[in-house]
Parts: sequence; structure tokens; C-alpha cells
Amino acid sequence: MPIDSGDTAWMLIASSLVLLMIPALGMFEAGLLRKKNTVSIFMQIFFGLALMSVMWFTFGFSLTFGPDQGGGIAGNLDWAFLKGIPFDDGLSYAPTIPGVLFAKFQMMFAVITPLLMTGAIAERMKFSAFVIFIAAWSILIYYPLVHWIWGGGWLGALGVVDFAGGIVIHTSAGMGALAVALVLGRRRNYGPAIMVPHSIPIAVLGSSLLWLGWFGFNAGSALASGGVAGNTVIVTHLASAVSALIWVGLSWARTGKPSVIAAINGAIAGLAGITPASGYVSVEHSFVIGTAIGVLSYLGVIFFKDKLKIDDALDVSSVHGIAGIVGALAIGIFASSLINSAGPDGLLFGNPQQLLIQGIGVGVAALMGFGGTLAIMKVLDVLIGVRVSREVEDIGLDIGEHAERAYSDEEEFHSDFDSDEGKEKVS
Repeated sequence: MPIDSGDTAWMLIASSLVLLMIPALGMFEAGLLRKKNTVSIFMQIFFGLALMSVMWFTFGFSLTFGPDQGGGIAGNLDWAFLKGIPFDDGLSYAPTIPGVLFAKFQMMFAVITPLLMTGAIAERMKFSAFVIFIAAWSILIYYPLVHWIWGGGWLGALGVVDFAGGIVIHTSAGMGALAVALVLGRRRNYGPAIMVPHSIPIAVLGSSLLWLGWFGFNAGSALASGGVAGNTVIVTHLASAVSALIWVGLSWARTGKPSVIAAINGAIAGLAGITPASGYVSVEHSFVIGTAIGVLSYLGVIFFKDKLKIDDALDVSSVHGIAGIVGALAIGIFASSLINSAGPDGLLFGNPQQLLIQGIGVGVAALMGFGGTLAIMKVLDVLIGVRVSREVEDIGLDIGEHAERAYSDEEEFHSDFDSDEGKEKVS
């Protein structure tokens, strides 16, 4: 098929919107944490952006979308360094846009997925361990899942569908966040005292930019402009809005006060949850799905944080993990080929088997995300250690790990860094 200028223009915009989500994620997370760890979050986000972009260019795209080596397990290295990827012709995955543009769009997904887990490791993981962790996680968990579902692998052949990453991205990263939090353990003085956000406005701005960027994330996964992309935009927006209302309502009933933090977390949960189903369901059904996402992800926070006392600092396991699982399973119920002729029908449209198929995909991703992450973290902990010292944790990772401070408070800076006690703590 010839390159379509309209499809190409839309995908250029969509890939840029997903790129916007990466620093927006840093703003969202940093605002909800203590100010002494602001720089560390942004360093993890921006270093990760650079590192995983280079990895994707070098070998990641080839291993995921390259020709299968048999058995639907992995691609090969024929497309390493994007060798042979056309700029004036399409690939079979997206025939109406340049091949290099498809690789760029998928690169943004490869970057942001492991970075979602920064919300779970916040305020206590060594930067050196973080760098090795995200590289290993991408190679051992993300790349295989992409190939298995999107790159012609065995789960895709089984019939598992995932429009924009609820299984590949949110389920794997969400369950990975749970494993990371378990290995790292709770932050010092775990409890309400350390959970006070240092800048709610920054968090709101970050979540707003995430909401905007998510239209590129989801509607861009149509890989063309047109009806499917148009429907995906409204489905995405409505599910997020409904989930935000659910979170505010439940939080208000529980605490007696309406919370803007609940609003932005609920919105993000709705965006993450509708992601896998966004290209297959009607706007009416997105209302139902958004309601389920809001209720179950909120209850997930209570269960993991309050009942099990797991210190997933920014509730990635619930906001992304549980939400992504709900949305992926919802495909098996609400998907309709009338919305997307390339997609399946679900239970309500005469195909109950799709729910079982989606369950298999979710189960594999959850097992890979949790079990694989647990193994990587355990090995890293033995080899180099994954957690900063208690002294560095007390003064903050900004000073202890990076010798930088987010806010210019000269007197406070010198008291922490230039004093003999501060120097001793950092060393």
C-alpha cells in the first residue's frame, strides 16, 4: 500500500504526544513525593528515556518486531540499528506510514513502560541498580511480551489482543511494581508522615499532560487516522473521566474530604485501564469499563497499601496493574467487530471464548511481570545491592545520589551538604 499523508501526519503527532508523556510522568510522580527526592525522579525518567531509546534502536525493535525465529518466541537481529527499515515505504504492521515512523512510535512505548515502575521504587533505590534493572527488565520481560502479542508471536496467534498496551505495558509494569516494592521493602518511617506530597500543583500539571498525551498513546495505536482512531479518543476520555469521579467519590466517602490527589490518580487509572480495550469497544461500554476500573483500582490501593502494608509509593500496582488487567479482560466481554473490523467480538457479541483467551494473555503478562521482576531484583540485590543506605535515604536521594537539589534553598543546601555531618552521610 502507498504511504498515506494523512496517516503519516497523524502518527507524527501521536508519537510526539507519547514522548510528552515521559517528562509528564516525572512531574506527576515528583509532585506526589517529598521534595528531597525530586531530582532523583527526573534523573531516572530522563536517563531512562535516553538509554532505552538507544537500546530500541540498537536491537530492541528487531527482537520484538523482526522476523520470528520459530515458535513465536522472539524476532532476530536482521533489523538491528533499524537496518532495512524503510523511510519511504511501510511495514506489514502499519502499511500506510513509513517503517521508521512505526519504529519511532513503538520506541516511545518501550521507553515509558519500565519507567512506570519509578513510582514504586521512589525514594529508596540506588541509581546504579536502577540503570541495570530497567535495561534487564526491557530485554527479559518487555521485549518478549511485545513480540508474543504484537510482533507475530504465540499469544497473538492464540487470539490475544491488546490495542495499546494494557497487557504488554500496564499489566507487566504494574505487577513488576509490586515485586520491586516487596524486594526493596518499606521506606524508613513508613506511614502518613512520609506520604505528604511536596507539590500538588506539579502533580496535577503532570497528570494533565499525561491525559493529553494518552490520546496519542491510544488513538495512535490505530496506526492510521480514521474511524477507529476517532472512536478511541472519545472512549479513552470518557473512561478516564468516569474513573476520576469514582476515585473522588470513594475517597470522599472514606475520609470525609474530596481529594484532588484521588482525582488525578483516578484519571490515570482510567487511562491505563481503557488502553487495551480502547480500539475495540463502544463509548457506551467504555462508561461501564471506566466504572469497573475506578472501583477495583481504588480498592486495590486499600488492599496493597493499607492491608498488606506494601510500600508501592505511588500505587503503580493498582493504578496501572489492576486497571490494565480489568481493561484487558473487558475486551473479552465488550469488544465488537462493528467498532473495529480487525478486532474480535466479545462475550456480549457471541464469542465467550475471547474472555478465556484474554485471561491467558493477562496471566502470562502478570506472571512475567511479577516473577521476572522478582528474579531480576533478587539477583541485583545479591550482586550490587538495590537500596540506598539509611543515611542517604534520610537526607534524600537528590543530595545523596546526585549532589543536586530541585529547589534553591542555599541555607538548607549547605546545612545538608557542606557540613561535616552531611559530607559524612553522603560518603
